[in-house]
Amino acid sequence: MATKSKAFQAAAAKIEADKFYTPTEAVALAKETGSAKFDSTVEVALKLSVDPRKADQMVRGTVILPHGTGKTARVIVFATGPAAEAAIAAGADEVGGAELIEKVAGGWTAFDAAVATPELMGQVGRLGKVLGPRGLMPNPKTGTVTPNPAKAVEEIKGGKIEFRVDKHANVHFVVGKASFSAEQLDENLKAALEEIVRLKPSSSKGRYIQKGAVSTTFGPGIPLDVNTLV
Repeated sequence: MATKSKAFQAAAAKIEADKFYTPTEAVALAKETGSAKFDSTVEVALKLSVDPRKADQMVRGTVILPHGTGKTARVIVFATGPAAEAAIAAGADEVGGAELIEKVAGGWTAFDAAVATPELMGQVGRLGKVLGPRGLMPNPKTGTVTPNPAKAVEEIKGGKIEFRVDKHANVHFVVGKASFSAEQLDENLKAALEEIVRLKPSSSKGRYIQKGAVSTTFGPGIPLDVNTLV
């Protein structure tokens, strides 16, 4: 088994054994456990009491973080005509129809989000094998299949994140960078938690959020007090 680095061990030593932290405490501590060599990303992982195999328990949604993610997302748009022109004006990194579809079909995935107009989804649908495994497939439920792609581009670049429960009932999402103030990270985390709680399936039984942790890139997990998350 690989030995943890001295930096990791030093960060882990700041986390009290057997203590569970409120969101406010956790993000403040995350700033202290981030890397000194680069601006670490602050991430959150939650374990939910849902069965993702059941359609009515698939927790999936989006939220615009009040202070953004600390990263300018690269967004492509499958659109033509006026919708394409509007997407370009909104700051989309690449916009196109058949040619862009062929480029992605060839394996190009150097982007963080993809948006499509409804009329092109018949063609975009065949990109499922490329975009699906990466969580990049446009979807009406997350606002990425829309007749107004310019608005979607503005939201994504403005800090909109997408979350989706995986097959193990876990949800992972980013709430910012270690360089953010503790208040900014706290507000971002609480905005995401509020939306996840709002989407609780009516068929979910027992405690909805069973476990949770905040961490930085390559850093130790800071356990969350689930009693403070609902």
